[in-house]
Amino acid sequence: MKRIIQLAGLVSIALMACTRSSSESLPTPIPTINTQILPSATPVPPTPTSAQVRVRITSELVNCRFGPGTNYQLVTELRQGQTEQAVGRNEASTWWYVRDPGNPGGFCWVSADVTEAQGDASQLQVAQPPFVTITKVDLRVEPNRIVVSCNQFPKTVFFEAQITANGPTLLKWKWEVSTGIASNEGAMIYEEAGTQIINEYYQINAPGDYWVKLLILAPTEQVNQVTFPVTCTP
Repeated sequence: MKRIIQLAGLVSIALMACTRSSSESLPTPIPTINTQILPSATPVPPTPTSAQVRVRITSELVNCRFGPGTNYQLVTELRQGQTEQAVGRNEASTWWYVRDPGNPGGFCWVSADVTEAQGDASQLQVAQPPFVTITKVDLRVEPNRIVVSCNQFPKTVFFEAQITANGPTLLKWKWEVSTGIASNEGAMIYEEAGTQIINEYYQINAPGDYWVKLLILAPTEQVNQVTFPVTCTP
């Protein structure tokens, strides 16, 4: 079971917008959600001069993963009887670092328990575990457009981010608002590869064109933004 730690609580932030005259028409752009997806980092393989050993798959269907453990993301599947070239191992020699047959130039990790080494695997170079990254962020706002009477403020807007990591890591983040206000830093533990969700909400006190940014601070830095218009009628 994943253990989730959230160090940032829900905060209410009043957003102030410039007052518009009643004769001024308010723009109603279509809300956009910008998400940034980082490719999975491929670990640097051992040098070409290191030992290489063929390993044969002994189980019917075997997972080859991003890192040396079942808590890393699945990269590809290997079938019984296949032989792959191992170019490295972990410290305990319980996982082999092999060439990915489905990705020329790529590598993945397969458990030694479901393979048979055809050579002296102890001569393989020790390969370090890969650096875990955030591979996908889906950010949404609800509602994504607000149209109300001008006497109906404040209104509450909710944000949700689904964040995917390719292995065990510590996620750190914070929110920023178009008015210049920022939340406290939050943190969450990933005990394994997968997707976890963080939430936030804000109160809107006036019409305007707003954006909220989700800043991923660790394990890799990236920025995701969602925009939404708020209009009112007298």
